[in-house]
Amino acid sequence: MNTQTQRLLRARTGRMVAGVAGGLANYFGIDPIFVRLGFVVVSFFNGIGVVLYIVLWLLMPNEDAAPTDNNLDVAVSEMRAIVERIIGDIRDLFRR
Repeated sequence: MNTQTQRLLRARTGRMVAGVAGGLANYFGIDPIFVRLGFVVVSFFNGIGVVLYIVLWLLMPNEDAAPTDNNLDVAVSEMRAIVERIIGDIRDLFRR
């Protein structure tokens, strides 16, 4: 019996922040906009949607990640790069 299991992976294409919504959408076979809206709606309840998104970002590997990669290190470095980019954008905004 040869059954291939589908893995929960963060999407590399069409990602808005980290690819969590795209990965969940691919896994469940739905449009990513529904998953994104779900995160927004759940975020209104004590911010649990934001916490859930960050936890999934840390736990879900990228589509192209090697099985030997430490996903936590990759996710933390991605978070650091995104935060640095956002801080740079805010600094540029205030310099104008």
